[in-house]
Amino acid sequence: MSSTSPSEVTSSAPESLRPLLDRFRDFLEETVIPLERRFLAEGFLAVLPELEAARADAKRLGLWAPQIPRAWGGGGLSMLEHGYVSEILGRSPLGHYTANAQAPDAGNMELLLEFGSEAQKERWLGPLARGEMRSCFAMTEPDRAGSNPVWMSTTARRDGDDLVLDGRKWFASSADGAAVAVVMAVTDPEAPRHERASMVIVPTETPGYRLARNLPVMGERGEGWASHGEVVLEGCRVPAENLLGGWGQGFRLAQARLGPGRIHHCMRWLGVAERAFELMCHRAVHRELAPGKPLGSRQTVQEWIAESRASLDAARLLVLDTAVRMDREGARAARVEISEIKFFVAGVLQEVLDRALQVHGGLGMTDLTPLAWFWRHERAARIYDGPDEVHKAVVAKRILAGYGMPRSGERRGEGDGGRQSREKGARENSAPPEPVTESRGD
Repeated sequence: MSSTSPSEVTSSAPESLRPLLDRFRDFLEETVIPLERRFLAEGFLAVLPELEAARADAKRLGLWAPQIPRAWGGGGLSMLEHGYVSEILGRSPLGHYTANAQAPDAGNMELLLEFGSEAQKERWLGPLARGEMRSCFAMTEPDRAGSNPVWMSTTARRDGDDLVLDGRKWFASSADGAAVAVVMAVTDPEAPRHERASMVIVPTETPGYRLARNLPVMGERGEGWASHGEVVLEGCRVPAENLLGGWGQGFRLAQARLGPGRIHHCMRWLGVAERAFELMCHRAVHRELAPGKPLGSRQTVQEWIAESRASLDAARLLVLDTAVRMDREGARAARVEISEIKFFVAGVLQEVLDRALQVHGGLGMTDLTPLAWFWRHERAARIYDGPDEVHKAVVAKRILAGYGMPRSGERRGEGDGGRQSREKGARENSAPPEPVTESRGD
């Protein structure tokens, strides 16, 4: 895996999967990447007609919704298989969108698949899976710490056969043009803290629902799917049957959604970082500091390339290993590994992107390559879906429990951490509530 060639980067994929990966790779290189220049210069809506044509091609080629079961028109891939595909799609800002594997729709489809009623699946999952509508996920609030998911001010109160929502959300990614929102709101403020909130499906045409603005991200406001919205709910009334997954189950649903969502992010980040790495290597070879003296002849640049290659290969192995465990045992069993890859891969991504920008010099700061776009939007990788610091705490507490450190509220010598062996203590220790902040959550 030392080559920068995309075909060799995925050489560890199962033999049976490789023809599909080749089709995804060809589709991306021939159909999607040629659209990037206009997207970067003119915005998402400028290339929307071409993107819709590309989505039709993806359906025709059997590349549609790889993460969705075949019964709903998708590819039915396992988490491991989707990991290989997602890395390829992540090479372009438009890759996942063209295959209907984009956040936040992918995560919302997974929620509806697991927790939606038959009526909810028919009304919303079907059109989302077919690509006939888009959705957004509204949880993070401007006045509450996103890393504390049980502290929210948005409410949903019961009024007869309806739920009435009031509050304000932001970083509701892709809210611009979305037909439906999944909103996290407090439904019982007196309940235990992890049972206070519920998820409610809110059609965006509902009176009282309003997209206040698209948030400017490092100067870029965005539009359509490629945006992050601030949403206002004022007396927004929906039928009580729009409750998703049960009263007071919002936190549980958020954890179920964001476990797979985090590994989806990591898979995509590998593609972003590989694209940045390839651009960096090409620049190092073809940019001359003086006649006959390429930039890549400098030791510092050589070190960046070597260190980036090693970090990317290590990150990929961690992600794929986590995907295997999720396929075998489920997301909950792999929750600590998911936290581990979340902060590790986000750090590798930032490091590789920064080196690629540096090697490109002034060119890297322009939108003549995708590097600046990646930097604007992926620096937040260390923030959304749980900041690095919280995920590191999850991992560290699990490790220390294996050495006998008592859990919160216990004294040394009490509970499994003190009584049992290090191995048993590590296995049975319950990880603390994970962060569920959201910005283009998957």
